[in-house]
Amino acid sequence: MAIAKAERLMNLALCLLGTRRPLSKRELRESIEAYVEAFGPGRGAAFGPGRGAASGPEKAAAGSDDSFNRMFERDKDDLRELGLVIETVENLDGEVGYLARRDSNRLPPITLDAEEAAALGLAAKVWQQARLAGAASGALQKLRAAGLPEDVDPYEVHGALEPRIPVHEAAFEPLMLACRDRRPVVFDYRKATAARPEPRHVEPWALECWRGHWYLAGWDRDRGAERVFRLSRITGKVRSRGGSFTAEVPDVVTVRETVAGWAGEITDRSARIRLRTGAGYPLRAKATAVRELGDGWDELEIPYGHGLDAWLVEFGPDVVVLEPAELRADVVDRLRAVAKG
Repeated sequence: MAIAKAERLMNLALCLLGTRRPLSKRELRESIEAYVEAFGPGRGAAFGPGRGAASGPEKAAAGSDDSFNRMFERDKDDLRELGLVIETVENLDGEVGYLARRDSNRLPPITLDAEEAAALGLAAKVWQQARLAGAASGALQKLRAAGLPEDVDPYEVHGALEPRIPVHEAAFEPLMLACRDRRPVVFDYRKATAARPEPRHVEPWALECWRGHWYLAGWDRDRGAERVFRLSRITGKVRSRGGSFTAEVPDVVTVRETVAGWAGEITDRSARIRLRTGAGYPLRAKATAVRELGDGWDELEIPYGHGLDAWLVEFGPDVVVLEPAELRADVVDRLRAVAKG
């Protein structure tokens, strides 16, 4: 059974870190199980200049050596990309050897003050409901071993609050990974105003929780614009797509501000409505100005954000939209649709 690449890279890294002298390709090939299993023991001449034409078994052996050389170079490059410092040393006989010195690959000591330790512990606690819980807990234990202050309880904030971020949506984890890897995705999404979901092709930028709900910000390829999606409205599976991003990822992604603007909480626009006296208390709570008309109606000025038309329809005959004209038209259209249904 073939040995997995991850195990092969780990064994190569351990071999290079554990040696006190540079090891040649031949020695590494004979020391690492994955290489021995795939190519067998090496021939000394295979790693140096050619010594004339070969045929039959010799050609097969040379081909095996070439395949090993290519794999070894790829493995060495992969380890370097992962951060391992590998030195190349040439001895007196002109043979090249490799090693990874421990002092060159040792991280500096981890020192955390009480506030930093509490912040990291809090982050680990926040993710307890996601599949990251195991990794977060393991990381916290390693920090304890590395010197995390024992007198800090990272699971408490001022001894009273225990913050948690719920992660119930199945779309959360694949979207989180897609954001991390800068990988385009496609999913079926049902808007609040739509009866059926429709496919959306998105370049995901960031996930953020706002008032108990998770939202994704990204570039909607079909609409050619930035969009924010509520995860609870994603139906079915999130599917990855090949290729790279086509739109530039902004330095700052304002998910909360966008959603708050939809809800009418952050907006420079306002709407003017008439509201029956004694009705519509949620609307009154959001009003920035209220004027009594004296005929059983009050006039309110409320923030005008995305979704306000759908909300106003819920109050039925107790609400009359005065302005802006587009909001009035949207409410009328919704009422007509309800009447037809």
